[in-house]
Amino acid sequence: MNKVNTKVELRFDIAHSEILSNQEKHKILLRLQNRITTNNELIITSQDERSQLKNKEKAIDKFYQMISMALKNPKKRKPTKPTRGSVEKRLNQKKQHAQKKSLRKKL
Repeated sequence: MNKVNTKVELRFDIAHSEILSNQEKHKILLRLQNRITTNNELIITSQDERSQLKNKEKAIDKFYQMISMALKNPKKRKPTKPTRGSVEKRLNQKKQHAQKKSLRKKL
């Protein structure tokens, strides 16, 4: 058990940041809303390592990763068409199911 207090807590005030533009602030607030407090502070903690310096480095790395992921634009989905084989397979299954139902009917 690690009995030494080496936990590191990084707090970043998004609303008062001069580095970020208003659009970037809005993106971060939307995408990281579960990690942001009511005061618009992003809180990141690290306590994995025994050294406080290593925990500090990990927290800073995690911070940079989270910010870059939040600011990254998502890829647009390209709609695809089903293959001819999959369409034929689906239609054959529908025909078989319809035949099965029709055989159950009383004449």
